[in-house]
Amino acid sequence: MNPLTDNLPTNISFNELGISASLLRALTDQNYKEPYPIQQKAIPAILEKSDVLGIAQTGSGKTASYVLPILSNLEGNTETKNRHVNVLVLVPTRELAMQVGEVFQLFTSYLQEKIKVLPVYGGVSINPQMINLQNVNVLVATPGRLLELVDAKAVHLSAVRTLVLDEADKMLNLGFKEEVNRILSLLPKRRQNLLFSATLSEDIDAITQLVLHEPVVIKIEAKSENLDLIKQLGYFVAEEKKGPLLRYLIQHNELQQVLVFTSSTYKADNVADKLRKNGIDATAIHSKKSQGARRKALEDFISGALRVLVATDLLARGIDIEFLPHVINYELPRSPKDYIHRIGRTGRAESPGEAISLITPEDKNHFRVIQKKMKKWVTMVDSENLEF
Repeated sequence: MNPLTDNLPTNISFNELGISASLLRALTDQNYKEPYPIQQKAIPAILEKSDVLGIAQTGSGKTASYVLPILSNLEGNTETKNRHVNVLVLVPTRELAMQVGEVFQLFTSYLQEKIKVLPVYGGVSINPQMINLQNVNVLVATPGRLLELVDAKAVHLSAVRTLVLDEADKMLNLGFKEEVNRILSLLPKRRQNLLFSATLSEDIDAITQLVLHEPVVIKIEAKSENLDLIKQLGYFVAEEKKGPLLRYLIQHNELQQVLVFTSSTYKADNVADKLRKNGIDATAIHSKKSQGARRKALEDFISGALRVLVATDLLARGIDIEFLPHVINYELPRSPKDYIHRIGRTGRAESPGEAISLITPEDKNHFRVIQKKMKKWVTMVDSENLEF
């Protein structure tokens, strides 16, 4: 093992990490100001083709810590047979597959060379995924669907040069151990291995010994957020009444500079459209928007010219405002850490802020878990008592 400690300078810039010029332009355009600790340590190690074990919580910047150097290493080095992928990223859930795919696609849009990325997961028809696997360089996959595609000979793993196991702890907790072992048996012995996990359990230690060769070990301690300055409110609401409630809260309380979180690009567009149709100035920001549209929306929001910005977790990273008064969770994130990361964008610089969450009957148990994890109970309001 080769552990890295936290003694690197904190003021290091992305320019010093060895990333390609095209990706540095992407980082500037996306408002990435300076690398997170895990990015400072993982990016140089991955660029040097070392194996890496990264222990870091959700929200620590780990996805970009492997996406950026993987794309840098791929530039000018993508040749492979059709349906033989260069990079395989294994993830435990459909949501994470989509999110990681979005990060890859966001940065590949800045590259001169075409690098094709495809997320694949169960719960949807396999046929379009089989067709889209033509000439894929980076495959982001859940284990079960990947093995279905392998069995159908839609994809071959014998040319994989880099393997990423993201949220390995969750993958093992969800019972994917046998599938992961089978996938490992299909990969070439000589490859780069990157394993990321929130915890270092016995299971993770076992798979680390199996997969990693003299890895660079990076452990990032979770930072505790100060939530005392944030007033938190939750509103019980039926799914079909979320839109009217959101509009009521913004208009009735005369909220300005509101950051609204959704879990998908489709929902972000839908929410922003409905707000505009009801006279509230709103724009969605996500990876499917053009670079120019994203930049303008962000600038307008930061300057106060735009009242509401509707964002996914992915693109909210670039929103750095000294005092952001209101955050609204239109949809809850998948983890308590993501929730804290979202609401932590308000209540900064000793200025109070407000975080509002819209809670459907299906969300109640998940929201209870979130509150338990952050050790704070949120004041709840029954929206049936409101006139909207």
